[in-house]
Amino acid sequence: MPRQILTFAAVGAVNTGTYYVLYLLFLTRLPYLAAHTTAFLLSMIGSFFLNARFTYRTRPTWRKFLLFPLTNVTNFLITTVGVYVIVDVLHAGSRFAPLIASAAAIPVTFVVSRWVMLPTADAVPEAAMHR
Repeated sequence: MPRQILTFAAVGAVNTGTYYVLYLLFLTRLPYLAAHTTAFLLSMIGSFFLNARFTYRTRPTWRKFLLFPLTNVTNFLITTVGVYVIVDVLHAGSRFAPLIASAAAIPVTFVVSRWVMLPTADAVPEAAMHR
C-alpha cells in the first residue's frame, strides 16, 4: 500500500496541475464555478486512466469508469464548497482557491478510489482491518 499512496499522490499532483491549467484557461471565458466544474470533469477522466495504469495497475473497464466518478463526488463537494467559501465568504480571490480547497479532499478520494478500482478485499485500508 505505501507504493499506491505515493503513486496516488504523484498522479494527484499531475491531475491537480492539469486541472489548474484548465481552470485558469476556462476562467478567462467562464465564471469561476463553471470554470471549476468543467476543468474538474475533464481532469477526472485523465485521473481515471492514470490511476488505473499507475496507481492500481488494473485494467480500465467500463464498469470502473462508470463508478470512478463516485471517487470524486466527495472531492467535488469539498472543493466546490471550499472554493465558494474562499472566494465569496473569505474574499481571498479565485486564482488559488481550488488548490487550497482540494487539499482537504485527498484522503477521502484515495479510500474511495481503492474501493472502486480494486477487488473488495484489496480495497480495505490496512488500518481499518486492524480495528
